[in-house]
Amino acid sequence: MKTAFKGVLIIQFMAIVVYTLIVISRYGMDLFTPFFGDMLSLSWAGQFNFDFSCYLLLSAIWVSWRNRFTAKSFLLALIAAVFGIIFFAPYLLYLAIQAEGNMAKVLLGDRA
Repeated sequence: MKTAFKGVLIIQFMAIVVYTLIVISRYGMDLFTPFFGDMLSLSWAGQFNFDFSCYLLLSAIWVSWRNRFTAKSFLLALIAAVFGIIFFAPYLLYLAIQAEGNMAKVLLGDRA
């Protein structure tokens, strides 16, 4: 299980980096105009983007909570909210390695 979890994180990170580089090469760095434009259109693409934004916000809140709402935690939360899995997968991989695969420690930090 521990190895599978780490493997999924590595695969997700590598896949999204490659995908992102392809999108940047085709469309440039303007993520926010189409992202928020789709949400304002009240279309299925907008619904997906809104749903995804909720996940990003939830991950940012968890990162802050796990790190006890310190200044560092708010910076990490901001990065999580903006970069999504490009940040979150390596962060979880780092936590899993640091916790030697103990998922309670990964999820709860020093509260475990």
